[in-house]
Amino acid sequence: MKPLEEILRNAARSDKTIVLSEGADPRVIEAAVEARKLGIARIILVRDAEPDDEQLAAVDGIDGLEIHRPATSPLTKELAELYHAMRKHKGVDADQAMQQALTPHVYAALLVKAGHADGCIGGAVLSSAEIIKTAIQVIGVAEGTKLVSSFFLFLFCEDHHARKGACIFSDAGLVVDPTAEELCEIAIASAHSFQDLTNETARIAMLSFSTRGSAEHHAVSKVQQATMLARDAAPDLLIDGELQFDAAFVPEVAQSKAADSPIEGNANVFIFPNLDAGNIGYKIAQRIGGAKAIGPILQGLSHPANDLSRGCSSEDILHMIAVTTAQSVHKDSVATAGEQPA
Repeated sequence: MKPLEEILRNAARSDKTIVLSEGADPRVIEAAVEARKLGIARIILVRDAEPDDEQLAAVDGIDGLEIHRPATSPLTKELAELYHAMRKHKGVDADQAMQQALTPHVYAALLVKAGHADGCIGGAVLSSAEIIKTAIQVIGVAEGTKLVSSFFLFLFCEDHHARKGACIFSDAGLVVDPTAEELCEIAIASAHSFQDLTNETARIAMLSFSTRGSAEHHAVSKVQQATMLARDAAPDLLIDGELQFDAAFVPEVAQSKAADSPIEGNANVFIFPNLDAGNIGYKIAQRIGGAKAIGPILQGLSHPANDLSRGCSSEDILHMIAVTTAQSVHKDSVATAGEQPA
């Protein structure tokens, strides 16, 4: 898993603080302790007002973590005031803002928004809808971005995998039926996410059941239009479409179906036409193909915030901590570059 090892190494070189909003879950605690041992990030665990202190104290390595309890945290008043300032135009009063700040996953997002942490993670217990809604409402969308989308980072590293390495499937977790314009934005964001995480050149395939006009349908036309929009918006990226998966993934098939393809059947960023296709595709790759899937990872937010599957393992959470850290490191590098004089 060389790409994952690289992400873990890069995260260990940083000094980021990541908040885990479900700090009472044993999987979350285990991942937090391991992340701190590996030096991946500083960890804040957010726990309810009545934790089992004796059980927590017995966990080896727990003293390396920072524990926040919203009901007693000295930061809660500040965070409630921040939430009120952000949401009063929606009719949220001060008492309602305080109730929100006392809620662990909202508290975690507010820590990031207020600058007390660099990223947050939840979803091992709560639904994806709740975690993502809070991230968008509290942390907000990045400047210049219209759409928050998601991707899965896939690692192909088993002996039976014909091609080893990392790739991205997007959007396989959030945007249900993107327009051509939204597909364009998802493609460009996903390419940048891939390059940020792997330091490899992105080769983007806009997927369809058609290759280069082999079928006519409004669904095909949408992908064709999205491909043209993406090429115009990001001429420096390698983008091709519309392509069937085999023409995007197998060089021999690409030579037959799309001989002039700039990605030559070696795509590593796969853009699905809708959530039906993306969700089904990623689960087939994971469950039948045996690929390692990390995600869904959110892109388009002003600060990193990520969702977990409720069936996740502690190892899955550890990997998400590393990815969230890597996203924060890249955000800082972009900000620093933007501050440099011309």
